[in-house]
Parts: sequence; structure tokens; C-alpha cells
Amino acid sequence: MDIQQTIFALRDELEHHNYNYYVLDNPTISDFEFDQKLKQLQQLESDHPEFFDENSPSQRVGGGLTKNFETVVHERRMYSLDNSYSKDEVVEWEKRIKRALGEIPIVYTCELKYDGASISITYENGEISKAVTRGDGFQGDNVTRNIKTIKSVPLKLKGDYPDKFDIRGEIILPLAGFEKMNAALIEIGETPYANPRNTASGSLKLQDSAEVSKRPLDCLLYNIAADRLPFRTQFESLEAARGWGFKVPKETQLCTGLDQVFEFVDYWETHRHNLPYETDGVVIKVNEFQYQDELGYTAKSPRWAVAYKYKAEQVSTRLNSISYQVGRTGAITPVANLEPVSLAGTIVKRASLHNADQIEKLDIRLGDEVFVEKGGEIIPKIIAVDLSKRPANAEPVVYLTHCPECGTELVRSEGEAQHYCPNFYGCPSQIIGRIQHYISRKAMDIEGLGGETVALLFNNGLVHNYADLYELTVGQVIPLERMAQKSAENLINGIEKSKSIPFENVLFALGIRYVGETVAKKLARHYKSIEAISHASLMDLILVDEIGERIAQSVVSFFENPQNLEIIKRLKNYGVQLEIRERINPNATNKLEGKSFVVSGVFEHFSRDGIKIAIEDNGGKVVGSISAKTDYVIAGDNMGPAKLEKATKLNIPILSETDFQNMIS
Repeated sequence: MDIQQTIFALRDELEHHNYNYYVLDNPTISDFEFDQKLKQLQQLESDHPEFFDENSPSQRVGGGLTKNFETVVHERRMYSLDNSYSKDEVVEWEKRIKRALGEIPIVYTCELKYDGASISITYENGEISKAVTRGDGFQGDNVTRNIKTIKSVPLKLKGDYPDKFDIRGEIILPLAGFEKMNAALIEIGETPYANPRNTASGSLKLQDSAEVSKRPLDCLLYNIAADRLPFRTQFESLEAARGWGFKVPKETQLCTGLDQVFEFVDYWETHRHNLPYETDGVVIKVNEFQYQDELGYTAKSPRWAVAYKYKAEQVSTRLNSISYQVGRTGAITPVANLEPVSLAGTIVKRASLHNADQIEKLDIRLGDEVFVEKGGEIIPKIIAVDLSKRPANAEPVVYLTHCPECGTELVRSEGEAQHYCPNFYGCPSQIIGRIQHYISRKAMDIEGLGGETVALLFNNGLVHNYADLYELTVGQVIPLERMAQKSAENLINGIEKSKSIPFENVLFALGIRYVGETVAKKLARHYKSIEAISHASLMDLILVDEIGERIAQSVVSFFENPQNLEIIKRLKNYGVQLEIRERINPNATNKLEGKSFVVSGVFEHFSRDGIKIAIEDNGGKVVGSISAKTDYVIAGDNMGPAKLEKATKLNIPILSETDFQNMIS
């Protein structure tokens, strides 16, 4: 086989594996094998640029910058849907249809309404030619480069497809990916994203497609638009699109009459909470294209479709006050203090107001009666003000100008939504927050020392930064509130033990802005020591895998500060691990190469960490949660029933401790 044939064959094979993994959720090779084939393709394409193809699987990693997104006119308008909020309104909608079509039996296609960012993707001769956001329905932004990074979007189609067509759908951010992104932001002291929909929409407008490729976006397709389609119905078209390689949700159902439609609506009102992404309703469409053509459109919406929107649970309560929280990076978050109210099974007393722009947008005032719902049914948020109940003397909120903790004047950088307190080394909340981060479980994991105790230590003048922890004595700690001889000794012993915590944890513990747990591991393994990182230039850092300019600049700024360098010098003198200790296992093998494991339960011969080390020493990979791509679950005593059920459902082999020992022996 010549080079060109090899490249073409690899592209076809990788697209097939992408389809199996991201669309069918049924991988047929390991991540390791996929990565090896992708590296082979990238090398061949690099050596033979004459065979470059912008729709090659190698291009999904992105890397191009789009400074200004081109405005593109849709060849076929993207209409919005009429919304209904009751079954009576759906009944009225059907009556209008029957008045237009006559009393004929109508079959409906019922689809879940996905809460994401609308997209129209044009395919010509089986390949993507452009991808455009909905915009105002008549024109949108060309985001083709970013869309190509989404693994569930096919770059080339298979089967018998039209020469040219548009396919419409939603770009969504699955809940698990959204929570993981927010956890990473919280780790580095940043404000979490408000909801998956806005995050997905914002991701499409990122200028660097390499950054888009790092986000776990997905694409669910639900409509084909073309001059001539070889189908009679909506349902047939979805089945065909699935066969061409598109991710078309399987929840879609044909319904004969409104009784079946309402059964579908009622079922998913409850069961939608088990889906991996947000849905906010059901879209009901007349199935026959012939009838759709007869019904046509209003100025804004198709007459042949309607969206039944589920009502988010909403309550009203009084806004008593607004307080301001100071994060460990100095970010200011305004918080609404509410008259306690029951909402979606919990008592809500507070809701984030995010930033000054949000307060201005809501025109919220103290004493207002406000409407609260759970955004994404997770996070309480104020959605509106009941102006009819506004007190006559209510004054507009004047946003805080100085830090509530230290009195320093706040700053707001151009392009940023939040205000910051710049008093990094003098603001008590920031200092306490950094020390609390330093001692946390994923950082230095100091036993016997909690967040409240850190505040006591600071307020009593015993610590002013995390290096001061290593000078504490039992005698200094005992006088603190709720502290006795034994607990004081445990605290000091816990601090002493932290000196053996690995370097990658220490690097995370330092609290460098944007350096979360994963980034800290990458930097530690690349540079091996704090000294090497401190001397790295901006460009050196950017060249490290997955380290972007924003992270690199933050690292450089951290080590340019003489106070930080003094603290690190002290940590080194106290014996804290500031370089990687190479751990050599003479019995290491590659027996588990390409295999991923989930470890759950309590073991007889291994500690939890010990079994994870054994997996990695033998070439395997430890993952935190069970998915279709997990190869094995190693189960000890008291394994969680939910994990056991999921592993069984996905037919993932479950190994005992003895099975695992036999596997690596």
C-alpha cells in the first residue's frame, strides 16, 4: 500500500472509531490504540503535506485562531418554535392544524428539546463545508473551525446522502462535563460557569479552536433541510441521518394522536433528569413532510411544530440584603440573601448574583420580591423582580467599590465581568482562602487542620501564609477555641506529615491562578522541580502539552513576585517536596497498557492508593468514574451499589482483588 492509500485508510479507520465512540457510545479499540493510530496519521500528513485534508481526523485538535467571525446568510432560514406551557395549548395547536388539513389522522414525531446553542451545518459531497450559528435566524456566525473539533460531528459521511444539505441541531455541554469544568474553575479560585447552555454557546465563539477542542461539547441533530429530500417523513429523515454518521438521539418517538404525545411528555418530565444533558421540554412535529409543506410558516415559526416547555419550579421571596464574598484570588461575588423559601426540595436562603452587570440587568433592589428558580435545576438563581410589589422608596443597588474585608479599592479589568481586590497579600479573606486551599485534601491533605481552624490561626496572628504552618508548636495551638492537647498534637503531626506529600500536589497547593490539579501534574512531570518551573519562560511554558498562554502568563507572574519566592524558599528549608522523587519499581510491566480501570471498595492486600499505583506501574490507567470506555472495574468489599449496577449494565468485567493480582503476576 502506498503512502496516499495508507493516509486515506487511516483517516477512514479513525472516523469509524470516532463514530463508534462518540455517537454509538460503543468503542471497539482502546484509547491507547486510537492515539497511536492518530499519531501515525499526524506524522504521515506532516511528512507528506501534499495530501493535506482540512476534514482529516487529525484536524479535530484545532489550533487555528479566528479573530473575527464572518457573518453568513443562511440559505434556508432557521425559524424559532412557538412555545406552549400546558396540554390545553397543545390541544389548541392541533385544532388549528386540523382546520388547515381537514379531519385526517395525524402522526407526530416527538423529540426532546435540547437546551444548547443552535447550529446549522452544511455538507457538500459528504464533507463539512460550513457551520453557522442560528444568529437572528436569517444570518449567523461562521464557526466551522470550532465545530470541526467536536468529536460527534462527522467530518465525512457514509452511505447514500444528498449531494448538498443543511443539518440542524444543538451544540450541548453534557452535565458531567459541565460539572468537571466548574470543579476545575473552583479549584483555581475562579467563578464557575452559570449553566451548561450559556457555556456551550460561549464555547462556539472562542477565538482559539484548540481551546474549543478541550471542552467536552456534543452535537445532537434533529432536522435536515434541502431542496429535495428522499424521505416522506421527519422520522425517516432522522433514521437516515443516523445512518450517515450523525448523533441523532434515540429518545425520539412516533406518536399516533395526542394521547400518545402526552404519555411521552409525562414520561420525560420525570425521566429527563436521568439524561446526561439538559432538556427543557418536548418538540412535537407533524411527521409527514407533505403536511408540513401544506401548513407552512408564520412570520417566526413553523405551523407544523410546537415546543411543550416544562415549567422550572419557581417561587417568589424577598431580597433582604446583598453581601459580597472575596475568593482566594480576590474575585468578588455578590450574593443575594433571601427570606428562606422551599424550592425543588431544599430550603433556599441565598442565590449568586454573579457580578455587577447581572445586578444592573435585573434592576434588583433591596426589599424587592424576586422570583427564584434553580438554574439547570441545580443552582438557585434570581430570574426576575416582581415590580408590582416593589417598595416605593427602593433605591438602585450601588455596587461595592472597596473590598468588604480589607477596604482596598476594587479593580475591574477590561473584558472581565468581575471586580477584584488587588490586595493579594494583605486581604484577610484571600490569605485565609489560600491557606485553606493549601491544606485541602487534593493539595497537602493536612489531617487535623480544617478551614475554621485556619481562620482561628490567622485571626490570632499565628499564620500569615502557608509557610508559617511549619513553625507552629503544640503550645501555640492549644489555647485556640475547641483545641485540646490531643487535637493540637494531631494538627502538628499532620503538618509534619505533609512534608512527604508529592511535588505535583505541592505545586497545586501553592494556589497559582489557573493551575488546577491536572495542570499541576503536567507541569510537575514536565519540569521535575519548582526551580525549573520558576526559570521557565512564557514560551517554554506554552510549549508544554495543554498549557495555554493564560496559564503560562499566570505561572510567570507568580514566580516574578519576590514574596512568593521567599515563601517557596522557606518551604524548601522546612523539607516540603519541591521536586519529583522518581519511584522505580523493578517489577513494572506493560501488561495493562491501553486498559482503563475503576477502583472501588476496600481491599485486603492493597490500599486504595496501592492498587492504583500497581495499575499505573503495569501500564494501565486509573479513571474516576465508570463509562462505556472503562475496561475493568476492580471491586473490593463495600463497593458502591450504583457503580456495581452501572458496570453490570454496561457489561464491564468486574475483577476481584485476586483476579487483579493474577492479571499482573
